[in-house]
Amino acid sequence: MTRNALLTLLTLTLTTTAAAQDAQSVRLGFFPNLTHAPALVGLERGTFQKALGKVKLDAKEFVSGTTLTEAFAAGQIDIAYVGPGPAINAAGRGMPVQFLAGASEAGAVLVARKDSGVKSYKDLSGKIVAVPSLGNTQDISLRHILNENGLKSKTDGGTVTITPIAPADVLAAFAARRVDATLVPEPWGAALEAQGHKVIGTEKTVWRDGKYPTTILIVNTKFAQANPQLVAAFLKAHTEAVAFINKSPVGAQTAVNSQLLKLTGAKLDPRVLQRAFARTRFTTSLDLAALTEYAKLNVEAGYARSAPDLAPFIRK
Repeated sequence: MTRNALLTLLTLTLTTTAAAQDAQSVRLGFFPNLTHAPALVGLERGTFQKALGKVKLDAKEFVSGTTLTEAFAAGQIDIAYVGPGPAINAAGRGMPVQFLAGASEAGAVLVARKDSGVKSYKDLSGKIVAVPSLGNTQDISLRHILNENGLKSKTDGGTVTITPIAPADVLAAFAARRVDATLVPEPWGAALEAQGHKVIGTEKTVWRDGKYPTTILIVNTKFAQANPQLVAAFLKAHTEAVAFINKSPVGAQTAVNSQLLKLTGAKLDPRVLQRAFARTRFTTSLDLAALTEYAKLNVEAGYARSAPDLAPFIRK
């Protein structure tokens, strides 16, 4: 998002008088992942609620973009942090969605269980690989990796079994030897690595040399039209959360760890979080070129027949 576009949105409170602000709450969706750190920091520091004033923030966690967009489609969520895959699918299906801003880039790694025998992408043949959910951002990325290496999932007539497992549960799945590898968002990749498991695909080798969106901020179009002031206030708070993460990484890691403990019951070793943060970039910018390329990967993965023109979905 350009500076001018951001300023235009933030000044809606001064220029908009027609749309009535009827909402008594803002229903926010997010995941307990480091790639959603702006959400975790904004919640932990009270940044969102302060920006919304008397309007209540109703935050709900999800395990994947697939389940979140189902709630979004049902009108249960107003604003959400979500991966580009589910967001693009929502746009392609005609959901009332607008892309507000970027949130994070990269921040996902492919980790193989230490006794799995997997040392490279090609070794995934005949193995079981976990993703957060079918159709989500990591699933689409994994299918592209397989395609690039002459492999396919079993559902596509290949030899790789792709199975959905919530990121916070993947450590237990590795311990029980239920899966051989996983393409997982941080900090869960760093947590697996700390247990001796092997990263065979870094955030840079997964796709596009690491220059790709992992999480973006979206809003229900109807909600935005009816509540421009609330959307502007939330976007301002999101921008402040991203700035805090980039200016105060130690404080951000503490805030993220505190939220992860509340949400998952697990507090991570600070060294694990530090490694995970090093693999993730936080930004408010939306890279239309990267999103457009991702829409094509969505078609390649078989989740869409065609790639939609995403320009109209980006909030001006």
